[in-house]
Amino acid sequence: MTYMQIRDVSLFVKVIGHGYPLLIMHGGPAADHSTMLPLQPLADQFTLIFYDHRSNGRSTCADVSSMTFENLTADADALRLELGFDQWAVLGHSFGGMVALEYALRYPQSLSHLLLLDTCGDIWWVQENVPELLTKRGFSAAEVQAARRFFNGQITPDEFLSTMMKFGKAYYFHPNFLTLLRELFSGGFRVKIQPEAQIFAFSQLLPGWTVMDQLGEIKVPTLVMAGRDDFQFPPEHQAILAAGLAGAQLEIIERAGHNAHSERSAQVNGIIRSFLTNRDSGSA
Repeated sequence: MTYMQIRDVSLFVKVIGHGYPLLIMHGGPAADHSTMLPLQPLADQFTLIFYDHRSNGRSTCADVSSMTFENLTADADALRLELGFDQWAVLGHSFGGMVALEYALRYPQSLSHLLLLDTCGDIWWVQENVPELLTKRGFSAAEVQAARRFFNGQITPDEFLSTMMKFGKAYYFHPNFLTLLRELFSGGFRVKIQPEAQIFAFSQLLPGWTVMDQLGEIKVPTLVMAGRDDFQFPPEHQAILAAGLAGAQLEIIERAGHNAHSERSAQVNGIIRSFLTNRDSGSA
């Protein structure tokens, strides 16, 4: 793990493994790369590049308002150049998947494969659909209102954790002590949070965001994965997203929620491994 000066920011970067490079874009926003550590077993076959987006985790920048898609994607491509890769595969989870889609559209020459995990091509699914879906799933009015405020950036930094905890069980298929233990051993409780990034993203960066009308421009082999019980980006959106990406492979993970790579690590890692090594997918 190290800090790397990339453009105008200091990015926290962790590179492990050997083989074809796979850049891993974490979700959040506000969280960090440690939320993606359940993917570490792939390091026996691939070079995994974990990093924290600018203004997220342990990475720094002058001001959170610089966390634009232009800068987020330019950071990633500058990191590619600094590490000496001609091309790489990119995997994005949740918010990281939105960045990955923007990266695919802005830097197509740098990308060999696109892997989307529990993410979307249209922010409507989280900002507008989440409250309705949680209501249907039996969450209380207070829990639904907490989610509505959270995903619209209508909280203060001090309210970040308390607000999220009100509906936090929605993230998992079946939250229990064993799930929490897995999170502990995968590094989840070591997450470095920058709440200002979440508030800025949901109040300024993401409202109205969509790339659904641009999906046809993405030509690389693409894998779309999500938990069956993902409350932010449910299977119906995954089907729409995959349909817009030419030849995309769609995988719905049973008995998993928004963090399928955590709840069903072996299955998700197996799908990723197969996708990247399939000769028909164009893997190097």
